[in-house]
This record gives sequence, structure tokens and C-alpha cells, in this order.
Amino acid sequence: MDISKRTTGINFTNNKMATINIWAPEAQNIEVQCGKFTISLHKDEFGNWIGFTDLIKAGDLYWLVIDGQKRIPDPASLSQPEGVHGPSCAIDLHYEWNDQNWKNPELKDYIFYELHTGTYTSQGDFQGIINKLDYLVELGITAIEIMPVAAFPGERNWGYDGVFPYAVQWSYGGAMGLQQLVDQCHQKGLAVVLDVVYNHLGPEGNYLTELGGYFTDKYKTPWGAAVNYDDRYSDGVRKFIIENVLMWFRDFHIDALRLDAVHAIKDFSAVHILQDIRKATDKLIKESGHVHYLIAESDLNDPRYITSLEENGLGMHAQWTDEFHHALRVSAGESKTGYYSDFTGVDHLAKAYKDAYVYTGTYSSERARKFGRGTTGHPGSQFVVFSQNHDQTGNRMLGSRSGTLYSYEMQKLLAGAVILSPFLPLLFMGEEYGEKNPFLYFVSHTDPGLVENVRSGRKQEFAAMHLEGEAPDPQDPATMQQSRLNWSALREKSHQTMFLFYQAIIALRKSHTQLCSDEKVLTRCIALKPLNCLLLERCATGSSELVFCMLNFSSEVQQISVPVNIKLDAVLFNSAALVWGGPGDVSEEQQPELQEISIQPESFIVYQANYV
Repeated sequence: MDISKRTTGINFTNNKMATINIWAPEAQNIEVQCGKFTISLHKDEFGNWIGFTDLIKAGDLYWLVIDGQKRIPDPASLSQPEGVHGPSCAIDLHYEWNDQNWKNPELKDYIFYELHTGTYTSQGDFQGIINKLDYLVELGITAIEIMPVAAFPGERNWGYDGVFPYAVQWSYGGAMGLQQLVDQCHQKGLAVVLDVVYNHLGPEGNYLTELGGYFTDKYKTPWGAAVNYDDRYSDGVRKFIIENVLMWFRDFHIDALRLDAVHAIKDFSAVHILQDIRKATDKLIKESGHVHYLIAESDLNDPRYITSLEENGLGMHAQWTDEFHHALRVSAGESKTGYYSDFTGVDHLAKAYKDAYVYTGTYSSERARKFGRGTTGHPGSQFVVFSQNHDQTGNRMLGSRSGTLYSYEMQKLLAGAVILSPFLPLLFMGEEYGEKNPFLYFVSHTDPGLVENVRSGRKQEFAAMHLEGEAPDPQDPATMQQSRLNWSALREKSHQTMFLFYQAIIALRKSHTQLCSDEKVLTRCIALKPLNCLLLERCATGSSELVFCMLNFSSEVQQISVPVNIKLDAVLFNSAALVWGGPGDVSEEQQPELQEISIQPESFIVYQANYV
């Protein structure tokens, strides 16, 4: 495979000639219809329909004509300016970059900020994000993570219903808009992570089905036929996906990809598609000199996903870790229903601080079987943790954020639990100032039957969770409008204080070797279950000091005994301090020489300390 350029779909050479390559192994004839011209393609032995012409120019609209009958947009197009059912647009991805001095930071230095382009600002596009970059730099973020931008039906969608993997959503600003955003991010010192979906395509506008070979009935998935990674014709599908990965890195300068729900990828090939993706990524890194990362979302508690290729792992650099979130939420008082029913609170949170996973081969009541495997040998920088994200917020019936679910003090404690961890912290847009607007599930499908299926499916899901009330209509434009961030909240003192709190705790992490270390093997955590408290020790190789954290998830003042082998030197941070809008210390001054510390409800204290 030529990693130096995109070969799939329509592309332009240096002399502006158009090259065409449509993989459709079961088609008998394919033509490209562009204005008054029709270009016939010829088929090679691998099912590629190939052409070379000067009749197609950048900016031209075109259609594919399959077997002289069906006229469809190009599933490999780079632009769908009239939506997923309209004509494709041939574009040239060449862009004059200004990020020559950019260097992707080490993954252990990533502090993620997940955002949805359409709801992050009132503009709802990439320019809106650009306008907020200075704000994110001021906050201390090092990487923005953008929810999927592959073209989807209409203007409203989370992005996981994308059906044109190569085309950037037109309403967000298209390919050039995304390139401009990445360029601006790099000039301001921000890495860019893009969420991509390779486990399924959306239900509306999926024209890959017309080309044949892209899907298989071998497996059942929640979305119908599985993407074909290991059945007849799968070589072409794998190439289609790998080229997509390389395009984001090479042509858009994306720093890392977050691969959605890789556990839903069905592939029993001797070489898994994720392994092939990692190999192609490594080859690109070697040839370009630019570092890129692959981050998987997986709920299998299987470290093979983040194990190196040399050890027969699947080669992902890191993964999202839901179990840390679940244990944290139960510690904070979340009702033990649904997937929370398997989590017991601070003892499970302590386990998560140690192993990232809670279930590492132990019995899961929810699953009625043993589940998971240990993570020994895997550093903290291979795990992304959070107190909320798009899924955990948006899959609630009312899209409730932490800003409405928890007290002001508990919101700060949740942030501290994430940012003080040995893992990679992720913030969900707006949490840094206590956003109260919901983040709801929304779509803009054009098929009435599909819309009704989405509505009824959501209702059934919430009924199964024994939730009462009426779920917002995903199709109603007001549902997305409600989900937009309320930036005017930052004019209020409490929200300003929350922002300054997040800014300070992020700065604390960055300024202390122990807190920005990814050596989870040196992290020690003790659960004080009767008190609903945790003691967290953060150490780093080469440092004789440690950072000692006390976290009180209870609703009462707690007296906590300091372990006899630890001497506290100085208070580094107290979430209950008046400056952070808290009630202040229990006593006038928390004296480090004391071996018993009083800690306010729903708060944490961080000390500089030493072992004795």
C-alpha cells in the first residue's frame, strides 16, 4: 500500500489530473457522471474500478453509476456538500500548513478535552472551536478530542451515524475547515484527537452496500450486518479503512485517533485489522517523522488491545477506561442500577487506581461470569479516565451533566479524582465551569420510519432501566439546541470559580513530577470504606518525595489518620478552601505535623509528603 497519498475515490495529481479508484468487486460496470461528461472505468483483478481523466476538476460535483442503472454518491468521496443523498464533490486536499514547528507531545502529557463540534458553540462549526482555543490553552488543556466528523444525514447528529468515512461533515466546515482548525491548534500548542468509527456505519445514506463486499452476514451486530474484515473480499475493505486512518494523519495532521467501540469489530483473521492499522501507522511515522497515536474504546477489560505487536497484541497505544468512571460515580452516590450495579464504591475505585480495570478475572454479578484480565506491565498513560463523557452523559434519559447531578463540592472532588490519577485525564466540554445544560441524543434523519425506530428504541432502552418520564425527541431540533453550551454562565461567580479551580488543579498536575508520572505501579491507594474515603499516594522514580491525597466522598466531616510511614510536609491543594467556593478548612489551619486530619465533606486535600 502506498502510504504517501490517498488512492481511494477521486484524487488529483500534482498536474491536476484526476485519478479514480472505486473498489466494487461485485459490480459489472461503473461510470463516473460529472456534468455533461461520463467517464467509463475499467476493472482490475482485485475489484478496483480505475480511471484517469482531465475532465474532472476540483470543485466539480459527480455521481457513480452502477451497472448502468443505479446512480449513487461516491462512498469514498471527500465532500458531500448537499448531504448524504446528494452528489459527491471532487476536492483537492492540498493545504498550505503553518505548523512546521509542531511536535506531538508524549501521550503521558495529554490532558484531553472532548467536544462536539455542533454544540460546543452557537456557531456549531470548526470556526466556533477556533474562537475558543485561547480559552482551552488558558485552562491548561493539551489535546482536544473531537467527536466524529464523517458525513452524516442532515445537520444534527452525535457523529456515530456517519456514512461517508472520508468526507468531513459539510455543516461543520468541510475538509478545509478541519484542516484550518488543526493548523490553529498546533500553532497554539494543542494536539488534536479525532473520534472515528470503524465498527459500523449509520442506517441512512450507507451507499457502500451498493458496491458489494463491504459487509458480511457472518456476525450479528446492533447495527445489522458487520463490516467485512475477514470474509470474502475483505482485503478491499481493510484497505479502505487503513487508507482512511492514514488520510487523517497525513492530510489533516491529526495527532491521534480514538477508535470507537473496537470490541464491536468482528475479525478472526490471523492478523487483526487493528494490527494492520498499527503497522500502517508505524510505517507512516517512520517515513514522515511525525508521531501519531491510536486510542481504542473497549469494554472487554482485555489488555491485548493495548499490548504491543511484538507480543502479539493489537497494538493500540491507549484505551478509554469506563470502569474507573463507574467506580467513581458509585463512590459519589450514583444509584447502583444498570451497569453501575456491579460496582461497590471506594474499594472498587481503589482497585481502579491500581489496575485501571476493576474486574481483572473476578466474578461479575451483572455478567454472571468471571470477567477481565490484569494490566501488569501497562503504564498509566495507556488508560484514559473521566468523570463524564459524551456517552455517560448523553445516554441518560435527560442528558444530565454532573453540573445538575452533584453538589458544587462533589463536582470538584470528581475532577480531583480524575486529574490526580496516574492515568490520562479527559474532561467533557463545559464540565470545567459546571455546565448545567444537558447533552442529549439527537439526530436529523430524513426517513420517517427510521426516525420512529430511533424514538421507540430510546424509549425502550429507558423503560428497561426503569426510568420514568418522557425522553426528549431525538429528531426535534430543540433537542440539539438544549445541548449547546451556555457560555454566558461564565459571567456568574460560581462558574468562574469552578473554571479557576480546574485551571489550578490541572496546573498542579503539570507542576509535580509525581502527579504527571504514568508509573501506576508506584501508585498506592487505600480505601477507607466505613468513611467512604480514599488515601492516594503518588510517587515517581527518581523522587524521594511523594504527593499524598485524601479524598472524602461522604457527606460528613471525617477524621483521617495519616499512615505512620508518611510525614506530611505542606498542603498543596484543598478543594474545600474558600478561594474555590468551599466551606473552608474544618479547623483554622490544617497542620501537616498532625497525624490525624479533619477533612470537609465531598472534598479532597493534597499534601507534599515524605516516607519515614
